[in-house]
Amino acid sequence: MLTKEQVKALVGELKDPIIDVPLKETDGIVEVSIKEEKEHVSVKVAMAQLGGQPQLDLQMAIVEVLKENGANTVGIRFEELPSEVVEQYRGVSDNENQTIEGLLSKDNPVEFIAIASGKGGVGKSTVAVNLAVSLAREGKKVGLVDADIYGFSVPDMMGIDEKPGVQGKEIIPVERHGVKVISMAFFVEENAPVIWRGPMLGKMLTNFFVEVRWGDLDYLILDLPPGTGDIALDVHTMLPSSKEIIVTTPHPTAAFVAARAGAMAKHTEHTILGVIENMSYFQSKETGNKEYVFGTGGGEKLAEELQTDLLGQLPLEQPSWNPKDFAPSIYQADDRLGEIYQNMAQQIIAKTTK
Repeated sequence: MLTKEQVKALVGELKDPIIDVPLKETDGIVEVSIKEEKEHVSVKVAMAQLGGQPQLDLQMAIVEVLKENGANTVGIRFEELPSEVVEQYRGVSDNENQTIEGLLSKDNPVEFIAIASGKGGVGKSTVAVNLAVSLAREGKKVGLVDADIYGFSVPDMMGIDEKPGVQGKEIIPVERHGVKVISMAFFVEENAPVIWRGPMLGKMLTNFFVEVRWGDLDYLILDLPPGTGDIALDVHTMLPSSKEIIVTTPHPTAAFVAARAGAMAKHTEHTILGVIENMSYFQSKETGNKEYVFGTGGGEKLAEELQTDLLGQLPLEQPSWNPKDFAPSIYQADDRLGEIYQNMAQQIIAKTTK
């Protein structure tokens, strides 16, 4: 496992992208901590200016160099260098007057909420799209990133059949049900497999954050890939801060696996907002009897283990489809599940309102 000195030496060779000076020369490595038993390295870095593509590039470079040298997971926090240090190196690089734009600007008040699961098939994407729509119904400005790169499904779920627009160098997201949406599905041929390697996928995710004209947002919902693989970790390390919701089913095995996704959030110093239990039961419309098809207790157990709240329990039920505005996975506001989603959206707003 890496030592603190080795981490400082490796990261210190990387250059501050704004002033083009190695971090070791600017004293840009503020803090290093290591959890040896989990092979996790946390680094706090100071750079000349926060936000946008330069910060993302430095994040990715730090993650890459530390993982190549033995770290399993990496957590990164950023702060700005003191102005007198920046002034000392002013003029060293042509980047000094670069304008930092994009969703990750330090002045952007958007709340990032990642929807995660330990395994596939638990309805994570369904939860993501319905929470996004429910927040929009509450009057919030909402964006949705389909970050499940290999299993993108959000456009189909929301009934989106158009492509994003382009103005200059910016991508204009598709808006549906009051939610601005961007997805890998928009950029691959229909039914074509995604065979890109990690760095290419990382670049695409970066573009989703900094090259899309999101406008003013209150919330950006991210539909993460299931599990704790590289793409999910990349998203965690890209974001300056994020809150996370873990989706599980009532089955004990699903809840056990979902705990790993919660552990990743904690390792990368993100906040867990709560747990949502999907497929909690089936209730007959004829008799009213409930059948607990996948068992009981998984959501409550997971919330207890992660020391967070169980935001809601969702039964198995089809949405009421509107043939004039077809969106196969969106629950109407007056559907039983639509009301449950609305309640969870209200809880999220209460938890994130300062």
